[in-house]
Amino acid sequence: MTATPQKLSPFHLAIPVYDLAAARHFYANVFNLPEGRSSDHWVDFDFFGHQLVIHEHPKTDSQAHAGTNAVDGHDVPVPHFGVVLGWEEWEALADRLQGQGVKFVIEPYVRFKGQVGEQATMFLFDPCGNALEFKAFKDIGQLFAK
Repeated sequence: MTATPQKLSPFHLAIPVYDLAAARHFYANVFNLPEGRSSDHWVDFDFFGHQLVIHEHPKTDSQAHAGTNAVDGHDVPVPHFGVVLGWEEWEALADRLQGQGVKFVIEPYVRFKGQVGEQATMFLFDPCGNALEFKAFKDIGQLFAK
C-alpha cells in the first residue's frame, strides 16, 4: 500500500558557484529549470518546485576536495543536496541525463530492491563541484522507513 504524500512547503537553498555562467547554463539547460530573478552575481531557479539560488562565490574547500562516505558499496559525495522525485519522473530524468552524456559520480541504479525502502538514486556534480542526488522511492510511504 502506498501512503499519500503530504503537501510540503517549498525549500530555499542557496549554494556557492565560482563560475556563474557555467552553473547557470548547467541548471537551465541540463535540467531545464525555469529561471527566476537574477542579478550579476546570483540566479534563482525553480528546482522541481523549490527555490535554488546559485551565488557567485570563490571556490569552497568542499568544492575543491569533495569528501565521501561509504554507502551501499559506493563513495557518496558529502555534502550533497537534491530532491526526491516520483518513480516515473526519476526514470525520465535519468534517461534524459544519460542521453545528454552527463557524467555521473554514481550511475543511476536501484538499491534495496524488493526490500523496505527500495529506492532509485543517482549522483552527479555541477560544473562548480556541488554534488547533487536525485532519488525516488518505489513506495513514498517508506521514505523514512527503517
